[in-house]
Amino acid sequence: MPVRATKRGHERTRLERDCDVLICGASFAGLAVARELAGSGARVLMIDRYEIGERQTSACGIPTDWLHALDLQGSLLQTFDEIVVHTPFRSGRWSLPWTFSTFDYKELCALLFAQALQARPRSSPIPSGAAHAAIEFETAAVTGRDGFVVHTDRGDLSAPLIVDALGWRRVLSGAADPIQPPNARLSRGLEVHPVGSGEEMELWIDPRYIRSGYSWSFPARDELRVGVGSFWPTHHVKDPTVRLAADLGLPPDGYQGNWIPHQIRPAVEDGVFFVGDSAGHCLPVTAEGIRTALYFGLACGRELRSVVEGRQAREDALRHYGRFSDSHAWKFRSLLQVQRLVGQLTPTRAVTAVTRALEHRRVSDWAFEHYLRIAPPSFVNGGSQPTVGSARLHAPATA
Repeated sequence: MPVRATKRGHERTRLERDCDVLICGASFAGLAVARELAGSGARVLMIDRYEIGERQTSACGIPTDWLHALDLQGSLLQTFDEIVVHTPFRSGRWSLPWTFSTFDYKELCALLFAQALQARPRSSPIPSGAAHAAIEFETAAVTGRDGFVVHTDRGDLSAPLIVDALGWRRVLSGAADPIQPPNARLSRGLEVHPVGSGEEMELWIDPRYIRSGYSWSFPARDELRVGVGSFWPTHHVKDPTVRLAADLGLPPDGYQGNWIPHQIRPAVEDGVFFVGDSAGHCLPVTAEGIRTALYFGLACGRELRSVVEGRQAREDALRHYGRFSDSHAWKFRSLLQVQRLVGQLTPTRAVTAVTRALEHRRVSDWAFEHYLRIAPPSFVNGGSQPTVGSARLHAPATA
């Protein structure tokens, strides 16, 4: 695991100030919010326990069209147009109507932050040599909040617009019942990153590794991201991960993991905007949270931008963003029902029958096109419909 990049010695100064927008959390969701505020004239402060791009906690895969839509192709490592799926009874292949890519976490975060630093109109190309906007980043651990004052280990910060993009802990929530594993509604995942290469993205729905969940192997150019995810937080995932790696002839090198929310939560609370894992913006069944963190981060950033530019009041932005998130709740609830069903059926041939049905191209196209529409890449440029299949035309087979 990475060492936290907290400032020490003479660099560890007090961090007490106010700003227009305070973004707590500097991973996918927080960076997407900051990107939408580029050139707005707002004084934006982003804080995180770690340096930007320092702490990867997922397999880092995303539909390729999202990388193109956000101009993040420089982080792309490897691209796939099908998934090999294994059950205890057979293996099969799902052909995708769009491609899926693994990427370099540190590079993607650096590219997003560079976009946030550019003085540009929203959804406009980044001009070369553009002047920097008023955005700062500092390492600090957030410990809580009183009203519009956020407490950190380096001092108190205040802002009229506050974003919690800190992850599943939902640190800035005032709820009396804190989110605490293993009793909270969370999934858990762990993976290793041994050196190696491969050409196929693979999934295992197999109780030999995990009773309720799935396992995976995602090639990423010069490493393999091999892991196990459990839908039940009380089920341990280290031993199954080591066993899967051994079955693949790989050493269990480079551990990383995290708790994964599998239930959507309120996106606004007591004047604060919640985005990404802190709002439960992680899709059940697949545990895909990167695309949704970017999607809801962009939506949140656009509402914030309209406030700092004087086009709406904070209360209106909170209401609009909350309604936007709530309008997706039925999709998350539907996937959660599927997740529970998979957990119940995993040891039986019923799961194999479902996976076999998805081997038919018409069935897989229908299923994966609807899945992509939950958070379509066309949203980056203000659209509402997905550009299904376009990645197949412009994404390389292997980076």
